[in-house]
Amino acid sequence: MPRFKVTACTAEHIGDRPDQQDRVAVLTSPRHPNSVLAVVSDGMGGRTGGRMAADQVIATVTHVYRDLGEDDAGSPTGLLKAMAEEAHTVIRLSALSSEKEPHATFVALLVRSDCAAWAHAGDSRLYHFRDCRLMHRTEDHTYASYLRAQGRAEQALEAERRYKHMLVSSLGLARRPDLLIEDTDDLRSGDSFLLCSDGLWSYFGDDELGETLANLNPREASNELVSLARQRARGAGDNLSLAIVKLEPPQ
Repeated sequence: MPRFKVTACTAEHIGDRPDQQDRVAVLTSPRHPNSVLAVVSDGMGGRTGGRMAADQVIATVTHVYRDLGEDDAGSPTGLLKAMAEEAHTVIRLSALSSEKEPHATFVALLVRSDCAAWAHAGDSRLYHFRDCRLMHRTEDHTYASYLRAQGRAEQALEAERRYKHMLVSSLGLARRPDLLIEDTDDLRSGDSFLLCSDGLWSYFGDDELGETLANLNPREASNELVSLARQRARGAGDNLSLAIVKLEPPQ
């Protein structure tokens, strides 16, 4: 008998911006039975550049997931690394040909029957909750977080005020991204994962997110989070996108 069943959904909103530069997807693949892949990408680099970068992330991840088997990648973490590196290369080539500076955040989650793995670069986040309790949250690759990790707390506070959205790692930058990849084989019914761009997580604390995911099914939770984020943005909201993957009791 399976330990759990997986339910998932995605949601996005343009916010109060003229263009939607976030992209989100939940995918399955015959090459990876009994697994599901979720990915969120927030594009940056001008109106068309950001949208192009996020599109390329989703297209590349889809291609790798459907064409590259686990034997080729070596492991779930190896598969995620291959996705991110290929997407980074594609965006860099586009930057050279288009004379733009596109780049994009990247957060992806691969859930299998025996483990989960995730990778991220930038300030789009992954949250792992067990019922309402936060198990893990990715660390933003922002300039402020970089200073805080070095113990420079006062400078980090100033950076949050003046350079809130300055990233030190993302796909498409001139240097290779600092890709953080993690995994766990401790999965249980009642676990839930939230992947989202900063246009969503900026308006919520960890406890509120955990309670929403624990008490509602993925579609209801996504609708609730988008609605609350729009209310709290007060007409000045960024693009937002999210993917929810929830492990529930097997039928």
